[in-house]
Amino acid sequence: MKIDGLRALEVLDSRGMPTLKVTLEADGRAGSFFVPAGASTGKAEAKELRDGGARYGGKGVRRALAQVTGLRSALRKREFAGQAEFDAFLLKQRLAGNSSLGLSGAFAHAAAAARGLPLYASFGKGRKLPRPMVNLFSGGLHGGGNMAVQDILIVPLRARSFAEAMEQVWRVYQAARSLLGPRFDYLPNWVADEGGFAPRFSSVEQALDLTVLSIEEAGLKPGSAMAIAMDVAASHASKITIATLESWAGNYPLISIEDGVPEEDWAGWKALTKRLGGIQLIGDDFFATNPERLRRGIRERCANAVLVKMNQIGTITQTLEVIAIAKKAGYRTVVSARSGETEDWTMADLAVGAGAGQIKIGSIARSERLAKYNRLLEIEAELRRVQ
Repeated sequence: MKIDGLRALEVLDSRGMPTLKVTLEADGRAGSFFVPAGASTGKAEAKELRDGGARYGGKGVRRALAQVTGLRSALRKREFAGQAEFDAFLLKQRLAGNSSLGLSGAFAHAAAAARGLPLYASFGKGRKLPRPMVNLFSGGLHGGGNMAVQDILIVPLRARSFAEAMEQVWRVYQAARSLLGPRFDYLPNWVADEGGFAPRFSSVEQALDLTVLSIEEAGLKPGSAMAIAMDVAASHASKITIATLESWAGNYPLISIEDGVPEEDWAGWKALTKRLGGIQLIGDDFFATNPERLRRGIRERCANAVLVKMNQIGTITQTLEVIAIAKKAGYRTVVSARSGETEDWTMADLAVGAGAGQIKIGSIARSERLAKYNRLLEIEAELRRVQ
């Protein structure tokens, strides 16, 4: 693939914060990628480059933009065999995480377009739609501290298609919306960073009880047709013990817990996995989509699943490497969005092409979330036509 052009633009994400849009041309075709950003970030993540100063409260990305465009002359007319070679070039430049991912993602789009392939085909041979884990109630840093854990999510278990899964999720979401008014001083059109409702719960148990009731009101059986997942984000929470998690898992149809103990508590992760390893235990801040941290976790029998966020590691190739390592070890993979997202839908294609099996986008509100869900609906329809 020969690079023909490169440009970058400072744009805004779903939280109104600046981020990068990078556009790259290869073999006469252009591809663009918007870089996401997180609110709850792990210490081991690839570091963003922000401007500092007064402009945008120091959150501007003009310095990162300059890193990207500073490579224009070095890249112009240069040829790369594929994504891996391009990303290897980026790693040698020692770029900030947002600069590197912007370039890597834009190359993926341009290369797929130049080859006449759907984007998911450039990520692997996977063609199955992922199971969605959908945000229903938000807390922690996403919901303004209204409950101790960061997210309570719903997970369709028996849907025969992605489209059917989304319809079931819609029913639960609408049931929750109707239940909120009589129980809380809360308007249901108020939603948190990822589109979930964020009333001020008196306890996590109250939120779990309301989730079960919403599933039932939607005409679905909790634990059979629809289960519950939880993102604790323990590095940003407090007073949630393994015994507490064990109690919730025993009393509710809870099939997945993310970051149940803090990110550097390796002994805690071993203990959690030993006691609750029968359900899905996802490492997010713990693994930070980092191949070496994941390998260590596998060796030490910590967790049994990894959350995959492209901007935690900085390139498409490293992201795919993490998915491959996890699969080889029998760990599950969940491709995930960030709290600061855009209309970019690359992660939907990544989840399909890499055969991730699960995806965590947010709720079914806010257009930056729906862009990904709608892309998955398009992919499902396209794959059915091919078959």
